[in-house]
Amino acid sequence: MNAASDKKNPANPDLMAVVTVEQLKKIDSLKNVPAEQLQWLIDQSECLQLEAGELLFKTGDPVKNTYVIIEGKLRLNFSQNGKTRILAEFESGSITGYLPFSRATVAIGNSECIKKSSIMVCTFEHIRQAISKHYELTEALVHIMTSRVRDFTALQQQNEKMIALGKLSASLAHELNNPAAAISRDADALIKHVQCYPKLFKQLVGISMKEENADMVNNKIFAVANRPGKQVLGMMERSAKEEELADWLADHQITNYDFAESLVEAGFIIDDLDELAQYIPADYFNQVMTWISNNILTEKMIMDIQEASRRISSLVGSVKNYTHMDRGSDKQFVDIHAGIRSTLIMLNHKLKKSNIEIVEDFDIDIPPVNALPGELNQVWTNIIDNAIDAMEINGKGILRIKTEQDCEFIKVTITDNGPGIPEVFKTQIFDPFFTTKEMGKGTGLGLDVVTRIVQQHKGSVRVNSIPANTEFIICFPLNSDA
Repeated sequence: MNAASDKKNPANPDLMAVVTVEQLKKIDSLKNVPAEQLQWLIDQSECLQLEAGELLFKTGDPVKNTYVIIEGKLRLNFSQNGKTRILAEFESGSITGYLPFSRATVAIGNSECIKKSSIMVCTFEHIRQAISKHYELTEALVHIMTSRVRDFTALQQQNEKMIALGKLSASLAHELNNPAAAISRDADALIKHVQCYPKLFKQLVGISMKEENADMVNNKIFAVANRPGKQVLGMMERSAKEEELADWLADHQITNYDFAESLVEAGFIIDDLDELAQYIPADYFNQVMTWISNNILTEKMIMDIQEASRRISSLVGSVKNYTHMDRGSDKQFVDIHAGIRSTLIMLNHKLKKSNIEIVEDFDIDIPPVNALPGELNQVWTNIIDNAIDAMEINGKGILRIKTEQDCEFIKVTITDNGPGIPEVFKTQIFDPFFTTKEMGKGTGLGLDVVTRIVQQHKGSVRVNSIPANTEFIICFPLNSDA
């Protein structure tokens, strides 16, 4: 498919005879425009015919014409994440392309002809002439533009939310997968482990052992389990201790190496085993050590399941806090740190994947702020997500988040050590639909959303950026009654 602008003779002046003022009057947005102004528009235009499958314009083409669809149907598409999405459809009577006072400079998608179409084409130079010559025509075209901006903004805002939701959902799925897999793995192991108890019971019932010695064995196990100051062992240190205990067990006719692993995990040392050996008859030492190892393993698996369950509960709590699904839509006094930390948890997988270190410099004495917590979380999400994307090029990064009270304002500074924002873009990054990301990775509404939310809270947002140091500074009053 080729764009119409690539054709040598796209317009056929003779076809303009079929376009009349009466036809244009039937277009709802032009019905109140005086006939002489509509005739002027017809006189300045040419007619283009497209077959199904041809492009009127393509992504990146300069916006230089106004198009009135006389007959037929066109569709505006754009590509996102490898998929084609439909932005809008234009049927007979639709007006698109350049409109008075529009800030659009290039096409954001491909305009594809769906069925054979006749299109009236007027250059932007002539439309600019209409601004000074024809008030009613200009007013009608401006009204079309404002409606288009409103509809397109709503569509893109929804798209931005869906993109953010997709990112958060992916991150959350990864975060939930680890503890869920741990629970499943330990539960399966625990079932197999418990199935060994009948055999172990048969071994234990035949043991002849003094009651006071059995008490000493139980007390020793309890003392080791509750020994303060247990160290987290490295791989090499753990391996060395396991070898040491395995040698001791072998000297006492126990060759099951798994015993050494579980005993080191529980914190046993050689002195502990020497003490146990004093109370356990040599003939039954293997059976008792099997029972001790079994108890240690069972307890560890139960503790792992508890920890994984707590992790899932914490993640669910973070989601609940992030979305504030159990609260109303009114402003309330909230701790901003809770929202920031919930956002970091929601984005944790992406942070880990991009090898990004978080540095928190929080003033925990900041009083609660009167705000819409869900809206503030959108601010943190959009800025932090952009920072992660910016640092991705380095393969690693440092994200610093600082909070402080500045008189009657709260100031949050989010800093990344990415490549920085080019000077030419600094004045544009908060504009709607402006993005430095490649097509399909951003809609250019993230920072626009940030701006609107901060302004809704009577605050301000600004950016300072040099290579390796980009900081977004968000300020808003402690008690915003807006």
